Amino acid sequence: MMGELFSFALVVFLGQFSPGPDMILLTRTALAEGRKAGCWMVLGIVSGLSFHAALAIGAMAALFSFIENAASGAGLLRGLHWLAAAYLTWLAFGLLRKKTRSDEPGLSGRSPYFRGLFCNLLNPKVLIFFASVVAPFLAGSRPDWWPFALGLLIVGEGLVFWTLWVCFLQNPRIRNGYLRLGRTIDLVFALLLFGLALHLLR
Repeated sequence: MMGELFSFALVVFLGQFSPGPDMILLTRTALAEGRKAGCWMVLGIVSGLSFHAALAIGAMAALFSFIENAASGAGLLRGLHWLAAAYLTWLAFGLLRKKTRSDEPGLSGRSPYFRGLFCNLLNPKVLIFFASVVAPFLAGSRPDWWPFALGLLIVGEGLVFWTLWVCFLQNPRIRNGYLRLGRTIDLVFALLLFGLALHLLR
């Protein structure tokens, strides 16, 4: 079982550090707004992960049967894609409108926690990813504590490794590079967010 847990942890780790809305927004926030804002965003993203992990582990079979087989389920999933794409586009436009370095990316006055939370919650691919990952690890006879261990790994890895990522981005050379090229980097981040939004609508 320890081998299975290690395999699951490795898959989750690779998924959490693959390019996506969470990583793009977290990286940009940690560079532009510092360690404190980055850590608050980590907490927001992990809160969203907790919700997705609970759904994926607790109701995976019923949820996917609904989405795959019911016409209303397909419409619901499509609606989530449009909602997530709209949110990512709004974030991207915020970065493009930013005039000075002190400006927030179109989100002035909004907590990094809630930005991270909504970015994660509005991404249905997070739920789909976790459901597909946990499926083989839930098959067969398992002890009662097993689903909780999988959920704890998902949340724990996000909290630990994303916090370490935020701290890594505070390296003076990395931060100074961002300060010199901040506007160009923001443009790249905006284009990445636009690309993710378009990908959701394919």
